[in-house]
Amino acid sequence: MKGHCILSHGFESGPDATKVAALAEAAERLGWTHERPDYTDLDARREVTPLGDVPARVARLQALAQAAAARGPLVLAGSSLGAYISGQVSLQVPVAGLFLMAPPVVMAGAPPMPAADVATSILHGWHDELIPAQQVVDWAAARNARLLLVNDGHRLSDHVQASAEAFAALLAGL
Repeated sequence: MKGHCILSHGFESGPDATKVAALAEAAERLGWTHERPDYTDLDARREVTPLGDVPARVARLQALAQAAAARGPLVLAGSSLGAYISGQVSLQVPVAGLFLMAPPVVMAGAPPMPAADVATSILHGWHDELIPAQQVVDWAAARNARLLLVNDGHRLSDHVQASAEAFAALLAGL
């Protein structure tokens, strides 16, 4: 085993979502184990915030990440809200890398997305209707992160294979 990946789905998505499933396949091909936590129960808790119970999402990922990091190298990957919580948890648990798809680097009422200073690769759509590409460019530049901007929107549905390839490149480089 080369290491372990935790793949976090976006808000109102699920662990069987197309993008995280493609990342799981890429990880397996390269000899990495993986898991895909289910946050759908927390996303449904709109009484906490419009995005569900984000603190509980962070806590769930942190618990899984702490256990995995104790066994060896860990990479956190996520889409949208899954990317945001991956960044947060990377400051609390030692990780070898981060893979972020459509990361909400700026959210109303929150500081810019936090993230550890580790190997980071980002895939974002030029036409993301929720997160302006320039915000992600600026965030990535400040961290010297690898950034792939594609002709797509927030869901990155036309770039599932590109996501898997970019993720595989990150894993291969660790």
